[in-house]
Amino acid sequence: MSSKQTLPLQGIRIVDFSRLLPGPWATQMLAELGADVIKVEPPVVGDPSRHNVPSYRENSVYFNQVNANKRSIALDLATPAGREISRRLLETADVVYETYRPAVAKRLGIDYPTINAYNPRVIYCSITGFGQHGPLSHIAGHDLVIQGMTGSLGCALEVQNPPEVPGFQAGDYAGALFSVIGVQAALAQRAKTGVGCEIDLSMFEALYPMTLIPLSSEMARAAGFSGEPRMETFGGNPRYSTYLSSDGKPIAVSLLELKAWGEFCKLVDRMDLYDPDESPTARLSNHGDNGPIYRKALAEYCASHTWQELMDRMNETGIAICPIVTPLESLSLDHVRERRMVDYIDHPTEGRIPYLVNPLFRSGLVEDQRRPAPQLGQDADQILSELGFAQSDISRFRAEKAI
Repeated sequence: MSSKQTLPLQGIRIVDFSRLLPGPWATQMLAELGADVIKVEPPVVGDPSRHNVPSYRENSVYFNQVNANKRSIALDLATPAGREISRRLLETADVVYETYRPAVAKRLGIDYPTINAYNPRVIYCSITGFGQHGPLSHIAGHDLVIQGMTGSLGCALEVQNPPEVPGFQAGDYAGALFSVIGVQAALAQRAKTGVGCEIDLSMFEALYPMTLIPLSSEMARAAGFSGEPRMETFGGNPRYSTYLSSDGKPIAVSLLELKAWGEFCKLVDRMDLYDPDESPTARLSNHGDNGPIYRKALAEYCASHTWQELMDRMNETGIAICPIVTPLESLSLDHVRERRMVDYIDHPTEGRIPYLVNPLFRSGLVEDQRRPAPQLGQDADQILSELGFAQSDISRFRAEKAI
């Protein structure tokens, strides 16, 4: 991307009170799209995710990954001076993010009605676990609880009960992505109407539409149908399941389509397993009486090759029998390197550190090179000067421990 190219959100100011996930990842994406994101953190401790493990020299890997391209000001909202600064800052905001539990923002004087009264153009995005109202709104928005309530973790209890803790924070990232979509839509709407809006977004509601497959049978029943057979994407389908290689490593098999299944049968010289008249409905089924036969053939194939042999054969044939990699192996993949999915940045305090690249960089929609995550409060003087405060004011704020 040319350094002279204007980014989509250039000129948009976002005041970010969010912490942990999903707010910081969302505002980082908006920053990468060109927005000026001012991260407001409590003094001394800052965003708690600064202290997650593992860490670099000072701050966590996690914090550096989801807070790049931002500026930081430490602000004690419990002090009169802190609220004075906050008010001045919020008067300039196009977008406000917060991830407090319901009612906390109002207590701090940064809720939507308060800000909207003096800044009617503001777009205010609250991300909580279950929303600003409703029977579950008082529950903390931790990802495992969110996933547990969507039904996605409870859809195959006959296979494993209790289910494993998921390795991916689907609720957090769903909330972040929906908020970015919502904020961009709200900015487009404001360009037409001149008026902002409030986005009451829950992680639960963001993840819920993504659980279509586990919910589909119950949705069919709700409409008066049987809901059977259900889509078997949770281990019941032998052609969409996991196995072990000869050296005891996990393998993922994804041969749903008849064409892919036929390619596998030809590869292993087992065309007796291939039925050219297989119904399209069999794609996501358990394959009935053939299921155990298919499972045995796939288990034997995987068990007769090492993990590396299966990786090599997948690359050669394009058949999706894919070794399951560890995080280390993932970072070492040739594909990750060739697609520049991981890059490095020289951080002023952390040193040369890796980061996960925003895939939109090829389109020129985001900055080609990420800027480092800020140290706590490092941009306070610059931000306060931009807001019109004199140096004497800044000294007073420090004396009052508001910043």
